[in-house]
Amino acid sequence: MSNKKAFITGITGQDGSYLAELLLEKGYEVHGIVRRSSTINTGRINHIYSKIKLHYGDMTDSLCLDRLMSEIKPDEIYHLAAQSHVKVSFELPEYTGQVDAMGTLRFIEAYRKHCPNARFYNACTSEMYGLVKEVPQTEVTPFHPRSPYGVAKLYSFWICKNYREAYGLHISNGILFNHEGERRGETFVTRKITLALAKIKNCIDNGQEFPKLVLGNLYSKRDWGYAKDFVYGMWLMLQQDKPDDYVLSTNETHTIKEFVELACKECGWNLTWEGEGENEKGLVDGLVIVELDKKYLRPSEVDLLIGDYTKANSVLGWEPKVKFEDLVRIMMSHDIKNINNL
Repeated sequence: MSNKKAFITGITGQDGSYLAELLLEKGYEVHGIVRRSSTINTGRINHIYSKIKLHYGDMTDSLCLDRLMSEIKPDEIYHLAAQSHVKVSFELPEYTGQVDAMGTLRFIEAYRKHCPNARFYNACTSEMYGLVKEVPQTEVTPFHPRSPYGVAKLYSFWICKNYREAYGLHISNGILFNHEGERRGETFVTRKITLALAKIKNCIDNGQEFPKLVLGNLYSKRDWGYAKDFVYGMWLMLQQDKPDDYVLSTNETHTIKEFVELACKECGWNLTWEGEGENEKGLVDGLVIVELDKKYLRPSEVDLLIGDYTKANSVLGWEPKVKFEDLVRIMMSHDIKNINNL
């Protein structure tokens, strides 16, 4: 068992909660940063609340980041905190830049000053590829982000790479493709789908009216994996003697439409489609359950993402265990089972 100290930003999120569990299992002393809120925002970590140490802070506050690094001096740092909703980043571009780009700079400056011997993981995103230059995408594929979120994360990637090279710091960038799970935020499209369908199924089963599932672009293609697999990859990166950058993905790509169809199968439905373009609808036994609304479209879309995790496999020994069909099954079965508590 380890006696190391780990510090996680974004510990209240999907990845942070899974990572905290993993590190506790490995014997780490786990610290995390939480933002002050008038409502409870620790739902994903309530079951381990007594086992971890939480500190108030924010990625926009350099003084608090400096103080925390000075006091805690962790052995491993996992930087996951971000404004991570792509569509929202178009509406909050300045805030997204302050948190995702400049927040990373503030944090690695505090790390460089107070605990430079620690190992640092920086969470990056496949959204940096944007208008993709090659298929599949690797660690050396050129970037062309298509959202303020992607642009901010690209700054985060390069400033960490620069600090690694300039100061000899053990900083690794993880370029993570979409990774989902039963703890995914409810406004992200995969969880939006599984929650909505679970509610619709519950209403139909009880003879009640139901709200439709309303989506934007059905034909965006994404490389979807399971978040638990991906946080293990994060940990593996910091166990290496030399820092580096790694793609974590499944090397498969699927449309949002495919996700909806598989999720419907988990409900016991055979979904059919009619109409074209923004008038396309999904039906079950003649009932419309899926509709489209252009308000959910992004100003500039990323049409295709598919990652090549060969380097992570050869260097880290990492590979995804949960495939696309199993991911949908895990999420859908969880939301059907727990729909009355969600």
